[in-house]
Amino acid sequence: MPKNILLREPLVKPRFDAQVLANAAQKVLGRAVAHVAFSPLPGDASTRQYYRLSLAYPEGSPEPRTLILMQLEHPNASGETDFIRILKFLQGIDLPVPELFHFDSQRGLLWLQDCGDTTLEAHLQSADPATLKQWYLKAVHLLAVMQTAATRTIGSHCPAYHLKFDVDKLMWEMDFMLEHFIEGVRQNPLSETARQAIRQPLIALCETLAGQTPCFAHRDYHSRNLMVHKDALVLLDFQDARMGPSQYDLASLLRDSYRLLPDALVWELADAFIEQKQALDHQAIDRDEFLRVFDWMSVQRSLKAAGTFAYQSRVKNNDRYLPYIAPALETVRQACLRREDLKPVQAALSVAITELEH
Repeated sequence: MPKNILLREPLVKPRFDAQVLANAAQKVLGRAVAHVAFSPLPGDASTRQYYRLSLAYPEGSPEPRTLILMQLEHPNASGETDFIRILKFLQGIDLPVPELFHFDSQRGLLWLQDCGDTTLEAHLQSADPATLKQWYLKAVHLLAVMQTAATRTIGSHCPAYHLKFDVDKLMWEMDFMLEHFIEGVRQNPLSETARQAIRQPLIALCETLAGQTPCFAHRDYHSRNLMVHKDALVLLDFQDARMGPSQYDLASLLRDSYRLLPDALVWELADAFIEQKQALDHQAIDRDEFLRVFDWMSVQRSLKAAGTFAYQSRVKNNDRYLPYIAPALETVRQACLRREDLKPVQAALSVAITELEH
């Protein structure tokens, strides 16, 4: 089980039993299966439920094997899900994603390759600085390759092609933060005048971000969605991918509330990403401008994260994300201290978020 992730009760009851799984496994794998045991796996802030399946074969057959079963919140009899479409898209450009063996649309069950329990976060929990840097360089390299290849080849067959981090979407996330974090968890009701005073500089922030050249964005590219499997990284949780700034996934990775990195390492890794993108795209990048937008993106995404963590507590009765609000706010504070052009954002937010006052 990944460290630092607690086992929660399944969001919905299993839509299967051991016999259903055994019958399906025989069809999926094309061989006799004596028995299938299943156990729920820890999940993140998701409406999906995961199970590990342990398959026992008849005597004299190969050693038992395991698979991962993803149960969707609701069955999807209409056809493929965004998860499957994006998985196939990423698989088609040789990116490391779990193999999909079978989709039971009537029950909303996806049979997936088992990539183990070790997230990047867990793998690096006690890592020395050299090992930490080594693995984050791998993650940065994978990100550069994914972003370049996916942006070049994406078309209307991929759901991400039709979605974008435009001003409306980015501001929806900021309003979500105002509702669930400031007014919700912090119990700081805002008058309409106060709300608009905070929103105005956030609109300017989001307009700048939405104006960047769109690239393929995983959207949740961080240490809990990268699995360490056979000494390599595997991508998970990509179903919400959309087009957005090049800096979006980089900010998600390097300004991760789950795993704070030393500032010096963040800038070294950001430079490594810039160098790799330049080599892959055969196009020069204005480093200063790229890092300016990286800071702006880090602010927006960290505020969005604070809203998500607050929502989990307030609406889902799930308090295990509350400790990550403080790191998210510190990311915002530090970026505002570095960037004079973020001072209006800091000034507006500090009225309601005391951590941003200085």
